[in-house]
Amino acid sequence: MVRTGEVAPDFTLPSTAGYVTLSAVVADKHVVLAFYTEDKTPGCTQMLSVLQGEYDTIRELDAEVIAIGADSLDSHEAFSESLGGCPFPIASDSGLSVATTYGALADDGKGMVRAVFVVDKGGRIAHSIPWFQPGSTAQFFEIFQALGLE
Repeated sequence: MVRTGEVAPDFTLPSTAGYVTLSAVVADKHVVLAFYTEDKTPGCTQMLSVLQGEYDTIRELDAEVIAIGADSLDSHEAFSESLGGCPFPIASDSGLSVATTYGALADDGKGMVRAVFVVDKGGRIAHSIPWFQPGSTAQFFEIFQALGLE
């Protein structure tokens, strides 16, 4: 798993908002990378719904969210619609290459875990949560602190 202070591995993935390249986004904003296990499952629906609910606050902190799942782009589009239209891109890492690089691969090697990485504008990992629990207020506070909220 990438560690705090390390350079965030760059990637380009297809997403619900076109291709997304991490280095292009961190040139202007902090990034909350949110890996999740599967579209439309209860925990992942809650995870993206909570990020969606906090999106205005995240944007006020000069940050963007990039959600990453292993499902197809068509599945992500349907998932976004089921959430009422997700305001941030949901990227498809169907080959699990980005999840592998970040250490967000499930133990069985066939999927992802729910993990969050905050990447600063310099492209370094500012904070990581290797097992994100969508209902954890404390973990969201960690994200906000990493983005500079005091």
